[in-house]
Amino acid sequence: MHLEFTKYHGAGNDFIMIDGFKNKEINQHLSKSDINSLCKRHFGIGADGLIIIKELEGYDLEMIYYNADGAISSMCGNGGRCTVHFAYSLGYVGKEMSFLAADGPHQGQIEAEGVSISMSPVGKVEAIDDQNVYMNTGSPHYVSRLDVDLNGLSSLNLVSKARSIRYNDRFAEEGTNVNYIVEGENKLHIRTYERGVEDETLACGTGVVAAAIMSRQGLVGPQSVSVQAKGGLLRVDFDVDEAYTNIRLFGPAQSVFTGHIEI
Repeated sequence: MHLEFTKYHGAGNDFIMIDGFKNKEINQHLSKSDINSLCKRHFGIGADGLIIIKELEGYDLEMIYYNADGAISSMCGNGGRCTVHFAYSLGYVGKEMSFLAADGPHQGQIEAEGVSISMSPVGKVEAIDDQNVYMNTGSPHYVSRLDVDLNGLSSLNLVSKARSIRYNDRFAEEGTNVNYIVEGENKLHIRTYERGVEDETLACGTGVVAAAIMSRQGLVGPQSVSVQAKGGLLRVDFDVDEAYTNIRLFGPAQSVFTGHIEI
């Protein structure tokens, strides 16, 4: 099979983007092993995940997201922002658009300095202890606040530490993403381990949302939090009352190259 694709990244979180408007049956032809092979860094195109955009009645499009292991997955925030830019670049949508993802409807917008998308409300944040919380921001996230400086965050053996949580008795079957944050003067700093990739990624949109929410627990009213990931700076705006609502994720989304490959 001949496959056309575009490689994208959102703050270093990278994706293989497939135009399902043009190739309407593409998701029926790509197997789990195909997707896994395409996402492998040294033997395929290389990516954290693969995204197919498709026509869908009632929306401008549907976003279908696969993790790098080839399994269909839950919401991906940076993938959603790349989806908006990809669809806009192909002329399928205007600067404001709606799409359906695994966790429900979203709104996307091309901004002056990047792309923003609405995120699903978050009603429950489970406090594990004073330093650790668990929540679902469209994907499940465990967030741990570290009492270290930025050098301590940078030198953290993240993969080993995160896997002890991701594969513990509670999370082993369904998996969870694991985030470590350090609070700076004007922004958070974050490192994230993603299930399905089973490694650190340079950014994670749903993880950034979870980190922002954790940092504002106990407050009420409009909030805006800047979060520095390894791959770039993201921002989360939201309202806090009895739940976390009107959540919006802002950041860069960039086309890297287009190509074709035989599967």
